[in-house]
Amino acid sequence: MEHRHVGRTGLRVSRIGLGTLTWARDTGEREAADLLKAFWEAGGTLVDTADVYADGGAEYLLGRLLQDLVPRRDLVIATKAGGVPDPERRFDCSRGHLLAALDASLERLGTDYVDLWQVHAYDPFTPLEETLQALDTAVGSGRARYAGVAGFCGWQLAKAASWQLAAPGARTRLAGVQMEYSLLQRGVEREVLPAALDLEVGLLASSPLGRGVLTGKYRRSTPPGSRGASERLAPFVEPYLDDEAARIVDAVATAADGLAVTPLQVALAWVRDRPGVAAPIIGPRTSQQLGEALSVESLTLPDEICRALDDVSAPVHRYPDHDWSTL
Repeated sequence: MEHRHVGRTGLRVSRIGLGTLTWARDTGEREAADLLKAFWEAGGTLVDTADVYADGGAEYLLGRLLQDLVPRRDLVIATKAGGVPDPERRFDCSRGHLLAALDASLERLGTDYVDLWQVHAYDPFTPLEETLQALDTAVGSGRARYAGVAGFCGWQLAKAASWQLAAPGARTRLAGVQMEYSLLQRGVEREVLPAALDLEVGLLASSPLGRGVLTGKYRRSTPPGSRGASERLAPFVEPYLDDEAARIVDAVATAADGLAVTPLQVALAWVRDRPGVAAPIIGPRTSQQLGEALSVESLTLPDEICRALDDVSAPVHRYPDHDWSTL
């Protein structure tokens, strides 16, 4: 598998990452072991997790597999901190909470460091400079090799990245920003992606398959055993089951038929090769799903297919996002 740098840093990752959102909850240890081993054998390195996935269970499971299955040195482990189980305050990005969360993550993962440590979301109740100081402390202490953010809107990313760049050598440059990005969700193209490109921050694209909808599995009905059929995950999938999404999925299926590949492969290749994307992060539940995703390595979409998909999925950009010359 080819590798890419994340932003303007020395951090290199496989251009497809493996997500662990369902590990220790919907994905058991045996299934997770099969996925991780197949991913590693295919040349994959980037494994993404978070301290809130399965209330820490995903990190713990990954840590067990690192001890027995895959050498730690062969993987780029990315985790996130800042989420809290408090309905009144979903995120706590204070320095105290973040650094304590990092220590807890390292213990669950059974490692002395993580390769990429990310603030899980913007916390309006904590000064941003305090949050960013936690990143500096984590990298300076060796507990994290690189730092990034997730779920930041355009101005939040620009403010954070600029703050870190204002004192080169003293503050840790942001390597990446993790955001949802797919043919069904191109909102990052309004402000986040332009900011990331300008500031040379790499984009890690989560849910690159439109929460599974872009595979085409929901075109006629909701398959039993799918996330859309799960009581817990159905609300996660439901926003992408409207008429507009159906039109985009039909276009992806048409392109797939013309290329003799699957809709999953078309949708994933489109995201992977978008400007600014370091790696899409996939969340397969089965080895078959993983194998289909990994086969995208040999696929490059023709320019005319990319243009057609761009057109059919183009987001509406109104003032002041669009080209002012058309006003």
